[in-house]
Amino acid sequence: MIPSLDALETRAPQEREHALMAALPTQIAHAQRNSPAMAEKLAGIDAASISSRAALAQLPVTRKSQLLAQQKARRASDAFGGFAAIGFGPAMPRVFASPGPIYEPEGGRADYWRMARALRAAGFRAGELVHNCFSYHFTPAGAMMETGAHALGCTVFPGGTGQTEQQLQVIAELRPAGYVGTPSFLKLLVEKAQQMNADTTSLRKALVSGEAFAPSLRDWFSQHGIAAYQCYATADVGLIAYETEAREGLVLDEHVILEIVRPGTDDPVPDGEVGEVVVTTLNPDYPLIRFGTGDLSAILPGACPSGRTNTRIRGWLGRADQTTKVRGMFVHPEQIAEIVRRFPQLGKARLVVSGEMASDRMELQVETEEGGDTLAAQIVDAVREVTKLRAQVQFVPPGTLPNDGKVIEDVRNYQ
Repeated sequence: MIPSLDALETRAPQEREHALMAALPTQIAHAQRNSPAMAEKLAGIDAASISSRAALAQLPVTRKSQLLAQQKARRASDAFGGFAAIGFGPAMPRVFASPGPIYEPEGGRADYWRMARALRAAGFRAGELVHNCFSYHFTPAGAMMETGAHALGCTVFPGGTGQTEQQLQVIAELRPAGYVGTPSFLKLLVEKAQQMNADTTSLRKALVSGEAFAPSLRDWFSQHGIAAYQCYATADVGLIAYETEAREGLVLDEHVILEIVRPGTDDPVPDGEVGEVVVTTLNPDYPLIRFGTGDLSAILPGACPSGRTNTRIRGWLGRADQTTKVRGMFVHPEQIAEIVRRFPQLGKARLVVSGEMASDRMELQVETEEGGDTLAAQIVDAVREVTKLRAQVQFVPPGTLPNDGKVIEDVRNYQ
């Protein structure tokens, strides 16, 4: 059982940063020794020198698509593509599969996915019964929550998904203190309980994930007597961030190093700017260094009013992979980044694809204090060289483009 989570959550930010940066070289050296895939990506890197965020930002990002490709290429000899530092046996009690499929190992440590912290923030306490409606097969969501609940000292009913009427019977008879699962299934359960006159009044709290959680739905749960909180986790790195009673963004987990990078690049953006979530985990069993989640978020300024001192993010703001097909050609965010990289006088850029089916138009909007026909013509040529397509160029003042992480915006009319 985890005795206390507050000591780490409330330490001084400088103390936390020092601890994370002190652990980083050891984790990189461990990955180089025990993870063949990470050893390849980090070849020639002096692990001892990677002791700051600036140094970490010089390492390559590994995105989910690359992880899947490497797993597929090496599947005959290594199901995990060389990324795992452990193998089948006592050190790996379970293996899970995400769409792709991507195979993820589960190590044998208590609270392997570090979910206890999120459950505790949502109000769960030792001695309570948790009704777990995340899937228990193929994907790790059910196990992620269960191992966290066990570490917190809770008992778990493995409800899984579906079988609504049976779920309601269990809730009425076992009277769990709270629910974990997707917000949409919890809403379905509450509505079905009203139709059947089933007793779900024991459910006073919930930790939800796996879907967007709108404030309107949060308020709906509150009106039905359930205080629901959200967390952000992935099958690759476990818990990333979680909501607190302050309900002002999500607080980072204590055992991850998070960066926000500009979509299509490996480059961190200034705090507050929306970009792709990149996580370095301190998990020795699956030592992913600079793993690109493909999700968009942004750093929030200031500390959480709950008293927790770790960095906060805005939560899930969409997907970073905005690949779009234009006139039969795929256009990727990486290509837009390459175009901008060729012109140091340019800032942020956004490719807007408009028109109707079979009549696509592209306009590259770029922030710059300069402009003129010569620069526009050079950018048009660069767009054609990189994407094999023609685009118009629109210059806009710095700070004009929306802070939403979009590099490619598709506004075509498909009616």
